[in-house]
Amino acid sequence: MSEDNPQGIAVVSFPIITAFTTPISNLSSIISAISETFVILGTPDQIYFQNLSNSLQISAFPYQSGSSRIRQIFRYNALQMRIISKLFSLRRDYKKIIFFMEFPPVLPMIFGKIFQYRIYWLLPSKISLSSESILSKVTITLSKICYNLCNNIILYSPSLVSYWGLEKYCHKVLIAHEHFLNFRTFTVTTPLPDRPPLIGYIGRLSEEKGVQHFVQALPIILSTYQDLRVLIGGNGQVEKAIEASLQAEKITARVDLPGWISHDDLPKYLNQLRLLVLPSYTEGLPNIMLEAMACGTPVLATPVGGVPDVLIDGETGFIMENNSPECIAENVIRALNSPDLERIAEDGRRFVEEHFTFKRTVENWKEILQNID
Repeated sequence: MSEDNPQGIAVVSFPIITAFTTPISNLSSIISAISETFVILGTPDQIYFQNLSNSLQISAFPYQSGSSRIRQIFRYNALQMRIISKLFSLRRDYKKIIFFMEFPPVLPMIFGKIFQYRIYWLLPSKISLSSESILSKVTITLSKICYNLCNNIILYSPSLVSYWGLEKYCHKVLIAHEHFLNFRTFTVTTPLPDRPPLIGYIGRLSEEKGVQHFVQALPIILSTYQDLRVLIGGNGQVEKAIEASLQAEKITARVDLPGWISHDDLPKYLNQLRLLVLPSYTEGLPNIMLEAMACGTPVLATPVGGVPDVLIDGETGFIMENNSPECIAENVIRALNSPDLERIAEDGRRFVEEHFTFKRTVENWKEILQNID
């Protein structure tokens, strides 16, 4: 690469959790189709980056959070310093950085400015914290610093500007996403009428996903449909609480808990469901929603983040007003009883096949990255 005309783009994401491997892999594939790309990760795992473009290089730094708060802070800052060192070594050939993470990367962003990078912050979601907690106040302050430091904030949807309170920075906002699907993998293998009476949730088992409210809604739902079963796929901080709730309600026998579902196995599970329920408090643009739609599985979700741009109630999916157990139960019953369920599933499948191809996603990113000085 010529030092007089550096065209490379560095993609930085840390620390990586299991649920984030597909988004970062997708983004890396997209950017490497546009430019020489160097991916810097806070994880030792590179398995999800096999068979990508020759223009993609990867540097993965091992990271473990530690058991104590002091150890967590020390290791996190040590990871940031290693990333800063790598950015320094790349500065002649790479003049753009895309930070792809929800937690504000203050130190790497400060040094990125010093190293004269153009900085983009792609926000996959917004951290949901109590406004009264010390961590929340610190995170909000650090986020504001990063909003001011970066050249551009990249969001999945225009609606996220107001939803995430970013009106002050709207002049910096660009719209793009890393979502694209392999429609040979995510496709209909079992038509909706041939599927067993099964509904479910697949994703991270954490409070912001609202999955506990889904569990609380199950007694009403299961009493309405005597032959219905439920799948809850995933792992996370509320896993034990979910198991306890199922036992307390005496519905364990009708709920399957397979644990974390690998990306390779997702199409098989999605082709078993008659309805996927996503009762999140906050979202960017959930991959699982798009993957379900591609498999011809109707989706019921809360109208958060970029969800309403994809799910139009009664047309491409179902929207519930909130994620209270009562509202979830009412809308699950509404969806399952809908005479238009098959048509809605088909329209949802066509929507994602039109809007979430690799070619279309790359063209959008190319326009953003090449048309900005």
